[in-house]
Amino acid sequence: MSALPAADALEALPTQPLTILQEVFGYTAFRGQQQAIVDHVTAGHDALVLMPTGGGKSLCYQIPAIARHRAGKGVTVVVSPLIALMHDQVGALEEVGVHAAFLNSTLSLEDTQRIEREMMAGRMVMLYAAPERVTNLRFQAQLASLHERGLLSLFAIDEAHCVSQWGHDFREDYLQLNLLHERFPDVPRLALTATADDQTRADMIERLQLQDARVFISSFDRPNIRYALVEKDEPRKQLLRFIQDEHDGDAGIVYCQSRKKVEETAAWLNEQGISALPYHAGLDAAVRKKHQDRFLREDGLVMVATIAFGMGIDKPDVRFVAHLDLPKNIEAYYQETGRAGRDGASADAWLTYGLADVVNQRRMIDESPANDDFKRVQRGKLDALLAMAEAHDCRRVRLLAYFGEPSEPCGNCDNCLNPPATWDGTEAARKMLSCIYRFWQHGQQRFGAGHLIDVLRGKQTDKVQQYGHQSLSTFGVGAELSENQWRAVLRQLVALGHVVAEGEYNTLALTDSARAVLKGEVNLTLREAAETPRRGRASKTGKPGAGKAASAPADLTGDALARFAELRTWRAGVAREHNLPAYIVFNDATLADMARIAPQSLGELAGISGVGAKKLQAYGDQILAVLNP
Repeated sequence: MSALPAADALEALPTQPLTILQEVFGYTAFRGQQQAIVDHVTAGHDALVLMPTGGGKSLCYQIPAIARHRAGKGVTVVVSPLIALMHDQVGALEEVGVHAAFLNSTLSLEDTQRIEREMMAGRMVMLYAAPERVTNLRFQAQLASLHERGLLSLFAIDEAHCVSQWGHDFREDYLQLNLLHERFPDVPRLALTATADDQTRADMIERLQLQDARVFISSFDRPNIRYALVEKDEPRKQLLRFIQDEHDGDAGIVYCQSRKKVEETAAWLNEQGISALPYHAGLDAAVRKKHQDRFLREDGLVMVATIAFGMGIDKPDVRFVAHLDLPKNIEAYYQETGRAGRDGASADAWLTYGLADVVNQRRMIDESPANDDFKRVQRGKLDALLAMAEAHDCRRVRLLAYFGEPSEPCGNCDNCLNPPATWDGTEAARKMLSCIYRFWQHGQQRFGAGHLIDVLRGKQTDKVQQYGHQSLSTFGVGAELSENQWRAVLRQLVALGHVVAEGEYNTLALTDSARAVLKGEVNLTLREAAETPRRGRASKTGKPGAGKAASAPADLTGDALARFAELRTWRAGVAREHNLPAYIVFNDATLADMARIAPQSLGELAGISGVGAKKLQAYGDQILAVLNP
């Protein structure tokens, strides 16, 4: 922890929200609903805020915290589930001259006691703590003491979707946060999340007792993210082509479902010349921290991880998020892909999936110990994701519609850029469903995908001979389609809910809805089986896999590009000296503006977005020296 700021430094903070935005954080104007939220919370009212990742949620509580502290209201308590997020947020606040601290298990007893003394004195602007600490008896007693003296300003509950059992990241510790309203009803509360459907929102309001809170819902659209979902066909090689062709040298995240797959994929990428690190809950805590710190502080690393990694990661220059396994629902997909492109520059959300993914996700729901209502909801959420995955139309329209937001085709997803070929698959579907039915009728048995396709294509295998399936009326009726085409048909029938895969061996059975298809009462338009679409965008180095430093903004050329490189080198040194991720010193967008404009004076430098008063004072002369050697 850095030394505490002097009292006169705290007194120097401005009091008006717009002035705080400009002078402390260095931004000229609020975005979207930020000002309405800030004004509402600063005035002492409750709010529930849904704002996409990269939309500026943190400022929605940081600015009210500063304004209310200057008005004598005391300390804002920020409830955060993640140690990494606490560290980065506190580091960033200290960089701009705002006194903040965190309480978590990484601190020594001496540091914990020192921070508690500062908190109890009311000098601290913001304190970050995990929900289990906020609700324990000792901390509650400290909050009560602050409250009695009028020094408890605001509760900000980050990642508030964690309170909902219907959400994708339920955490039991969040359920106790209703204590905050019950014990301190006059202290305003601000709950924030990037992801929640209608059911999750209603659960958040009920469990956090926010019935009287104003709800702010920003657009869920992230127009800078390009969505692409492709059929699995040697997925590792597909991933490698994607990284080499489109993100050579960029920072990215690759999500896998299992710990074993994480470690194997990271090792394989390193063998292929891609710098990659594994991350999952089974790794030693020190290893996880080391890998996370490297990802945050170094350029161009790929983190291969389970969903244990990512929530609260503020790294703005993640250029891609790739999934090698299907997420469990759209909220999880949206939350995970939202970690790309937080800086507003172009980024990719790429997913490869196949029949096994669909089967595995359904099995995990069916075999979970949850009650039937919960399973029903989770099946519905999975079905919505599968519908988006198999859609022929705009991915973004489907994604936003899930959150109740109407939109127009984006022109920037795989389906818009390369409309998929479709065909009338009704007759093929009837053949496949009929064959599954014939298996059961013939011997009261069920079989998996491989044998089903062999029978449809008329292959005389040992298994076909063993069960006498060459005598079935469906034997050979699908010889005109390839194995790959039949697998695509089956995947879509499973996604549509007409077929289920059951048991240890994924044997196939018909559902009630298959009856209407068999009778010809339903027409099915299916996607054609296809190879992974190639956008044709060249590697930024001019050739795949050449290796490079992290990418620069495309509009920087010549002298400006050279200045940008020099600024990044300078920033890296400052970040090492302060033990901070480089983007907390200045993000790439701010450096790019410096390189583009090449300010000649402190006054000109102050006009660049992201350069606040404290940073101008701390770094202004150094930056001018870099720009004007």
